[in-house]
Amino acid sequence: MDAITAARELGKAIQADQRYKDYVAAKEANDADEELQGLIADFSAKRQRLQVEMEKEPEDQDGEQIRLMNKEMQDAYGEVMKNVNMANFAVIKNALDMLLNEVNMIISMSCEGEDPATCDPHASHGCGGSCATCGGCG
Repeated sequence: MDAITAARELGKAIQADQRYKDYVAAKEANDADEELQGLIADFSAKRQRLQVEMEKEPEDQDGEQIRLMNKEMQDAYGEVMKNVNMANFAVIKNALDMLLNEVNMIISMSCEGEDPATCDPHASHGCGGSCATCGGCG
């Protein structure tokens, strides 16, 4: 089996993993949540307004307006993240990201000459398994 064929098989295995299935279901729940979609639209509009203000020449910017818009944008983001579906999605996406990070580490370690069957991406880099406190793999 060549590397591309193996990668395609790996893709199938990832899609068969429960973490991927949970991710797809959570994404679909987010897409179907009209309240959440409204919150996201509100956040995006506030972010875009802030970006427009910040792209002005420095002498044309209103610092107080930028601070106010930034606060409004942060508040809108907080509302998005308080939504049950979005909070659930964040947890589920983190689990999928951890799987993908582990897969990538095994591939990287294999490319560095380690045995793909026995290399341990956690032990080799002092990983405690939680990406929340991680400074990055490598």
